[in-house]
Amino acid sequence: MKKTKDLKKAFFAHGRVPDCPVYDMHGHMGPFFGLHINRETAAQADAVLKRAGVRLLAFCHHAALLAPDIGNAANIKAVRAFPERLRAYCGINPNYPDQVKKDVATFDRYADVYVGFKFLADYHGVPITDPRGEPAWELANARALPVLLHTWENSSCDGPAVVRKVAERYTRAKILLGHSCHGAWDEAIQLVKDFPNVYLELCAVVDIRGCLERFVSALGSERIVFGTDYPWFNHYYYFGAMLGTGLSDDDCRNIFYRNAEKILGVNA
Repeated sequence: MKKTKDLKKAFFAHGRVPDCPVYDMHGHMGPFFGLHINRETAAQADAVLKRAGVRLLAFCHHAALLAPDIGNAANIKAVRAFPERLRAYCGINPNYPDQVKKDVATFDRYADVYVGFKFLADYHGVPITDPRGEPAWELANARALPVLLHTWENSSCDGPAVVRKVAERYTRAKILLGHSCHGAWDEAIQLVKDFPNVYLELCAVVDIRGCLERFVSALGSERIVFGTDYPWFNHYYYFGAMLGTGLSDDDCRNIFYRNAEKILGVNA
């Protein structure tokens, strides 16, 4: 595909491009134990997203994943305060199976909030194949909902071999490989080739020179989504890293927004 530089010039000149909206499919919110995170509140996020031209941040609040006494209430509060630019993944922590069942049972009550589910298996110490997470997987599979995973190369909880098992089992769920099985690039590429419902996500990927180009060369750009792990990483850094690859404007547009709109069912 012919490489062009119009998009890069526009981003570098203005910091945002009105006809190239950005969907950040991997975000978080709220404090995180042991460190300071800047711009952690929903109000701060909304201001950052507006300035950077991010049309939508699909996030899961840290509390929804790691503070079961708060749980998904934090997601609901944030989205309903700033519905124009925020949507949430329903956080799933299989260490609390009764709460998982409750969150799945009440999913439809928050249709204005949730886009799908988020697993953080390495942090929870529970493989994504664990039966305690099945209620979320089954609903995602029945409705072709996105499921954002944290995936890492040799992990016994969410490495490529474990991802393969859920992809074989849940063929309709739209499985987003957060961090693209970081380090296991060939395995990640093969998963996308083998399963039409698996997508790569770019958080912690674009800072590795040549990795995104490798993905696009092997797969094309239609199964890759943009994500930053906001507020852990900066949108402008990720914009520059993507636009600096030399990918075509068409490929960049697929990754910035077209693929996400298809996954989310957005009528652009």
